[in-house]
Amino acid sequence: MSDKANDPVQVWHTMLAEMEKGFNAMATQVMGTEQFSRVTHQLTGASVGAQKTIGDLMERYLVSMNLPSRAQMVDMGERLNAIEGQLNEIKALLNRVHGDAARDSGLSAPKPPRTKQPPAATGGGGTP
Repeated sequence: MSDKANDPVQVWHTMLAEMEKGFNAMATQVMGTEQFSRVTHQLTGASVGAQKTIGDLMERYLVSMNLPSRAQMVDMGERLNAIEGQLNEIKALLNRVHGDAARDSGLSAPKPPRTKQPPAATGGGGTP
């Protein structure tokens, strides 16, 4: 197998390399033309137009089904994030005020009254 001309893998590799060179040369020539640029621009414009049309149709469909659109959901998410931020600020302020008040009075938070009594020592579990 020392003869590279008889090696099928080497022949395949050489053939692919030559094909790649040919494709690259052809693509370079085609992409360098003004016509290619115009066609690419037209296809991009058509794609953007189609995407906008589909977005408008989807918006109308969602409205007809009484469902929120993507833009409305994004807006709602942003508003919820703002509300959560404000609630966190309020919580931090309340914790700080409560902590300051507890330190000033020297008392801890009041404990709830104990209303449940342990079962009777007789173990009856019923009413005494």
